Amino acid sequence: MSDPGLNQGQRDKEALHDFGYAQQLLREMGGFSNFAISFSIISVLTGAVTLYGVGLNAGGPVVMSIGWPLVTLFVLFVAAALAELASAIPTSGALYHWASLLGGPAWGWMTAWLNLLGLIAAIAGIDYGCAQFMTPLLGLEETPRNFMMVFGALLLSHAILNHVGIRTVARLNDFSAVYHIVGVAVVVLALAFFAPKQPVSWLFTKTFTTVKEQPYWFAFLGGLLQAQWTYTGYDASAHTIEETKNARVSAPWGIYLSVVFSGIAGYIMLLFVTLAIKDLDATAGAPNPFVYIFEQALGGTFGRVVLWTVTLAMWFCGLSCITSTSRMIFAFARDGGMPASRRLAAVSRRYRTPAAAVWLSALLSFLLPCLILLLVAVFPANLNFSKLYPAVTGISTIGLYLSYGIPLLLKVRAIRQGVWVPRANGPWNLGSWSLPVNVVALIWIAFITVLFVLPPNELTGYIFGGTFALLIAFYWTRVRGRFRGPVPQATTRSELLRIEAEFEK
Repeated sequence: MSDPGLNQGQRDKEALHDFGYAQQLLREMGGFSNFAISFSIISVLTGAVTLYGVGLNAGGPVVMSIGWPLVTLFVLFVAAALAELASAIPTSGALYHWASLLGGPAWGWMTAWLNLLGLIAAIAGIDYGCAQFMTPLLGLEETPRNFMMVFGALLLSHAILNHVGIRTVARLNDFSAVYHIVGVAVVVLALAFFAPKQPVSWLFTKTFTTVKEQPYWFAFLGGLLQAQWTYTGYDASAHTIEETKNARVSAPWGIYLSVVFSGIAGYIMLLFVTLAIKDLDATAGAPNPFVYIFEQALGGTFGRVVLWTVTLAMWFCGLSCITSTSRMIFAFARDGGMPASRRLAAVSRRYRTPAAAVWLSALLSFLLPCLILLLVAVFPANLNFSKLYPAVTGISTIGLYLSYGIPLLLKVRAIRQGVWVPRANGPWNLGSWSLPVNVVALIWIAFITVLFVLPPNELTGYIFGGTFALLIAFYWTRVRGRFRGPVPQATTRSELLRIEAEFEK
């Protein structure tokens, strides 16, 4: 355990040493910056906007008024359970380390790959969505080729900024958090003062759906994907924990409060946007229902201003997601879990960032939409992007939440066996509430995993199921018996200090 007489920076380093790792990454993020990265990835101006049409078509206004707070409530259980683990095990490996230490290397390996799958799909969904918004704003024709060019440029900008240092990214994330709050305020105030509005009761009583083959209650549940995909990526506070000051307190609060503030801001925004709908059928049928609402309520000029506001928020969201994904790859590679692990675990001595992991995150994110466009070209009669984009967001949601669920399930087992005592494992803990909070979180994760592979989201199930089967086969044929899980970089403090000295020259 760390000596209480040490200053905070030394205590953070000692806590990392307890797990056998040297302080290679630059610990420059304060508590607000740690919160900001998760808040920016959740980004209510990204997920709630790009999937607004999905929610509206599925269940109408009720998805916004009842569905959003319903999802928020259960996500808070998941966030609290994850925050407790972050406080106990403050390493960049985060979910993967938690699962490995509680259940063994097989559980850790599967958690890592599910988390990576979810994160890559999240980056692809965020930045391709951003490209779809930005392409017409730049005066370019809306074609797959132009979308991919803008998408590639967005990823390139994110990779370069993440390569050159955490200081720059942290400052941008700080600005992003403020920008999101101001952006939501601008949207809400404009609609509140200048847009015609439906009666408030309409939000809670108007049942509407364009899904004709299923009962309304089932279509409503499918519309929860809008909120659930928005609430992904808040594990970023844990992935960047080795770069955070007072990590065992700041990172858990970053996880939890990012969901709290996103829930409040997102709910207020969605209520005012939905109240401004003039014609529900026309809005649901519009190519971009969110922008259509502003154009109809406030005119085309303001609709374009809002479009730019949302697009910049998406850019910030993608930047933060690359940061989180690269740290996850770095930590997993540091323990030999990735192909070319030595290269991917390398840290730039100049910038103190995992540069190779940053660029791999961007490359894999670029390749996923390429695969989607290939599928559209090969099966033009059966597939189109309107079906595939929700599939990508569904894959991201399921992959990430299953990677959240595995360490939580193992923690419940450890609590019941008396191995895990919440109050003894970290300064941020749930005490006697740990077990019930974890159980509710697991029930919710199981529910959404089943829900988002049922029709009309069966494509998500096919793609995710096939990928998961390949992971299982790969583990049993190539990994089982070879992968040992988290591997300490050194066995003594002096060796760890020697590694750190190399980066401080």
